[in-house]
Amino acid sequence: MGAAKEFKDAAREQTSLLAPIEKKALIWLAHHMPAWINSDHLTLLGLVAMALAGLCYWLARWNRLALVAVIFWLGVNWFGDSLDGTLARVRSRQRPRYGFYVDHISDAFGTVFLLLGMAFSGYMTEWVGMGLLIVYLLLSIQSYLATYALGTFQLSFWKFSPTELRVLLAVGNIALLFRPMVRLFGIQYRLFDVGGVVGIAGMALMLVVSSIRNTCALYQAERLS
Repeated sequence: MGAAKEFKDAAREQTSLLAPIEKKALIWLAHHMPAWINSDHLTLLGLVAMALAGLCYWLARWNRLALVAVIFWLGVNWFGDSLDGTLARVRSRQRPRYGFYVDHISDAFGTVFLLLGMAFSGYMTEWVGMGLLIVYLLLSIQSYLATYALGTFQLSFWKFSPTELRVLLAVGNIALLFRPMVRLFGIQYRLFDVGGVVGIAGMALMLVVSSIRNTCALYQAERLS
């Protein structure tokens, strides 16, 4: 009980492109949710939706219309994953340690399901899918370590958050229905391989820049005389 009283929730830093619109929408939804639905229900819904999105990617190997179902499940995932914390805050039912842990371990499992589905969909090379998964998990680890060490939980990087990534992925799925291959420098590549490599490079750069910045901040904060 003493440890629980001493726990201090980390400040949340959210500066993504869609954050102002998303925040208003989530608060409105939270105020209109039935009383019997709580944050745990929404977290579970988000996890199941992400697993089903990954399953639909795998099924798209045989029927590309499953890519449309992926878009639907990404929307359901946004609803559950983004609304759970807002609902708790609106109802003053926060459980900072429990909520932080359960929400983000669910995100980790959900992303594994999603990227495995993409890797085995036939629309993305397996090594690109595995590369995306590795760099995502490294970026997540960096974020969680910074939350503990600096007391600020960074929800977005360079104006991008999971919401913007879901939108990009949905747009990519629509493009995939009509043009699964692209030509660059006279060579044909899978559309999702090109997007995946760009994603790997972008997240790797975010990881390096954030790691250097946080290391410098912590060094200055605990400089040895």
